[in-house]
Amino acid sequence: MLEILEAIDGFVWGPPMLVILVGAGIYCTFRTEFLCWRNLGYSIRTTLSKESRQSSGEGDVSSFAALCTALAATIGTGNIAGVASALAVGGPGALVWMWISAAFGITSKFTECTLAVKYRVKNDKGEMLGGPMLAMERGIPHVYGDGFKGFGRVLAVAFAFFAVVASFGIGNLTQGNSIAVAFSYIVGVPVWVIGIIVGFATLIIVVGGLKSISRVASVIVPFMAVFYFVCAVLIILLHITALPGAVVTMFRMAFSFKAVGGGAAGSVVASMAQAMNKGVARGCFSNEAGMGSAAITAAAAATDSHEDLGYIKQGYINSTGTFWDTFVVCSVTGLAILTSGVMEQVVVNGETVLQGAPLTIAAFESTLGRPGAWLVAISLALFAFSTILGWEYYGEKALEYLTRSTRVAMFYRIVFSIIAFVGCVSAFEIAWDISDILNALMILPNAICMVMLVGQLRPDMEAYQKKLKK
Repeated sequence: MLEILEAIDGFVWGPPMLVILVGAGIYCTFRTEFLCWRNLGYSIRTTLSKESRQSSGEGDVSSFAALCTALAATIGTGNIAGVASALAVGGPGALVWMWISAAFGITSKFTECTLAVKYRVKNDKGEMLGGPMLAMERGIPHVYGDGFKGFGRVLAVAFAFFAVVASFGIGNLTQGNSIAVAFSYIVGVPVWVIGIIVGFATLIIVVGGLKSISRVASVIVPFMAVFYFVCAVLIILLHITALPGAVVTMFRMAFSFKAVGGGAAGSVVASMAQAMNKGVARGCFSNEAGMGSAAITAAAAATDSHEDLGYIKQGYINSTGTFWDTFVVCSVTGLAILTSGVMEQVVVNGETVLQGAPLTIAAFESTLGRPGAWLVAISLALFAFSTILGWEYYGEKALEYLTRSTRVAMFYRIVFSIIAFVGCVSAFEIAWDISDILNALMILPNAICMVMLVGQLRPDMEAYQKKLKK
């Protein structure tokens, strides 16, 4: 059973799906005339402004809180373990391909989040309900006519179903297991104790709904990101003389058709094809651009009216999620590993012996000693816990869409918290594979939706561009 799931997992995260994911980003980037790239500085400034922290207009939380909640789910174990695995298998060039795919992912994130805000609705509690499923159900027939109602509805149900199941797996079970492993490594506490703490903490936070989650995310996300960033940059600075060689090796291996190694690659030998495959796959898995998940939270943001193009502004704010995740957090992880010299330990006697989180831990520990390992373990635990919180909201809203009822919310929150405990005390390899598969399957309906609807955003983006020039 496990072998079959691993084969399916390898296929859905293989070249065809990655072509669809990155291809949709490329299409949206050209279709919108690179406006997300051209306005990246504006997007970052707006995200960091005081205005983004204030709730004005219709919505449940501020623009900044919505972004932090999305980042809580996005910045996770993939930023530590995923980057290390990509480097161990795809070589240093994988980091370059992460950047390339993330550049187009910025537009993907903008497109899906803008559409989510544009087509959101209010539920019976007066809260916002939105995301790719509403864009599919409402947006596709709005643009293409009533004849596409059935098609849009099928895409929406498929996306929501995949999101609900994935929320229990990749957004919960696997994250809980990562927390248990991390804290067991630090202090040797029994996993059941960690499980009780994680499960109870999750319940206390999520029972208050999005406002409670976003309040915690607005504190924990900036803290954990800055904490980890500073620690990783310290590693790089302590090996600053190795940085130029690492950068040269990265670009050499990223575009070399032959399997090459040496230099910062250490014992790893990889071709351009390997670097591209692992870099794009791990990058997309980490930043979730084009997956549609972050759009569910974006739909809850308090924005200006549609007449004032508030959904375009929120799209720009949420598009920075890919920048923070990949160009900042993933980058410092990769460079810390490459400059520390631990790549020499990846392959021994022809076998890969060090990859994933242990590789990142080795990079920190080789430079800072035992405290370095603790720093990574603490960061890993914080990243994983924030992911649990973010994915709870994703799954809850997807389930609300499927059932057309808000009554399921509290039941879902309780069950979700219990599963967080279960994830801490059990290592379900099958759960990793199933949730990984469903996570990837979210891409297909979302990519179709983005490609079909991005064209209608173009006039609004141009109108908003005129506002920026005034």
